[in-house]
Amino acid sequence: MSIVAIVGRPNVGKSTLFNRLVGMRQAIVDEVAGVTRDRHYGRSDWNGREFSVIDTGGYAVNTDDVFEEEIRKQVLLAIDESDLILFMVDVTTGVTDFDAVMAGILRRSKKPVLPIVNKVDNLERSYDVHEFHSLGLGAPWAVSSMSGSGTGDLMDEIMKHLPEDKIPDVEKQLPHIAIVGKPNVGKSSLTNALLGEERHIVTPVAGTTRDAVSAYYNKFGYEFMLVDTAGLRKKTKVKENLEFYSVMRSVRAIENADICVLMLDATQGVEAQDMSIFNLIYRNKKGCVVVMNKWDLVEKETNTMKEHREAVLERLAPFTDVPVIFTSVTGKQRIFDVLQTAAKVYENRVRRIPTSQLNEAILQEIENYPPPSIKGKYVRIKYATQLPTPSPSFAFFCNLPQYVREDYKRFLENKLRQHFEFTGCPMQIFMRKK
Repeated sequence: MSIVAIVGRPNVGKSTLFNRLVGMRQAIVDEVAGVTRDRHYGRSDWNGREFSVIDTGGYAVNTDDVFEEEIRKQVLLAIDESDLILFMVDVTTGVTDFDAVMAGILRRSKKPVLPIVNKVDNLERSYDVHEFHSLGLGAPWAVSSMSGSGTGDLMDEIMKHLPEDKIPDVEKQLPHIAIVGKPNVGKSSLTNALLGEERHIVTPVAGTTRDAVSAYYNKFGYEFMLVDTAGLRKKTKVKENLEFYSVMRSVRAIENADICVLMLDATQGVEAQDMSIFNLIYRNKKGCVVVMNKWDLVEKETNTMKEHREAVLERLAPFTDVPVIFTSVTGKQRIFDVLQTAAKVYENRVRRIPTSQLNEAILQEIENYPPPSIKGKYVRIKYATQLPTPSPSFAFFCNLPQYVREDYKRFLENKLRQHFEFTGCPMQIFMRKK
């Protein structure tokens, strides 16, 4: 997905334009300069095309503010990462020294730049826009971020400058398996072991992998795209500039994947950050395989593996129908099991149950254990069908859907999992009026 960065000196209206592009008040807006210190990122779309927008702090030089140096670093990094730069200036102040310095940096960056003249909210101010031709960045665009004037034409122009998001047809059709987890749990080592080559740099230092890297896999009768991601850390620990983008790409890799292989450190167990990543997978309704790596470092007794598996599933509850594999990537232990299980979970995720077969199994279970009555109201479920969604979703048609409680929906989900194999796949149950 393309990235558009909004840059400029403090207090020219960058956050206001950002909020308008993403369609919500995501960034704080105030008349005081320097309110935005961190980069905000959001998603925008125009005529069916999506792109990411980054709001940066105001670029300033030769000031005593302790935050200015960090803000300047963030702005320069945003310029480096983006596909298009929106350079905002203020029509009420004209061209300032800061604007001239910033224009010089942007010209040297060799990136496409659109100069945006903000606060043009009356006819008189529109005549002052031409002064900004002197920046040497092309024809300026007059907008008013506050009222939205001129932003529609600006969006059309942005679309012309963004590269087409072209994914090869073969890549679109293949299952995408993303290897995710905290830093330094062995994601790149697993990718290298599966590919059979040292494609990704592996070191003991957390955060070696910066990007989400896709690789085509075609061995042993399996064919898919394998995505190695950067480790996801708590937001409070994400201090290094590059890591901001690493986390953003890892989150996007989860969103775009079919199956996520969640790697955990067997010596540490399931920690809070592991649960955050698992919840991200679950919320996006992606297939999941849990891999406990570094199993060779764990002291073992008779039932050690069984106890560890039960401890993992207890933390993942209520979604416990998840395969758990114990590996040692360095010792090449159970590596192929990860591959087989991920392929099996993908089959489960795309499985379609015929309506007749579904009703034959599930209506008998409902008859044996009908929904409990609430306030003297009896729910009668007539039939069920699977919905045409990417992840398993089922609709149950009944007379009073509003009276079906969450615990009964979990009962239905458990019976569906009992009769049909959906291991590793989050499931949705919808009650609909007949």
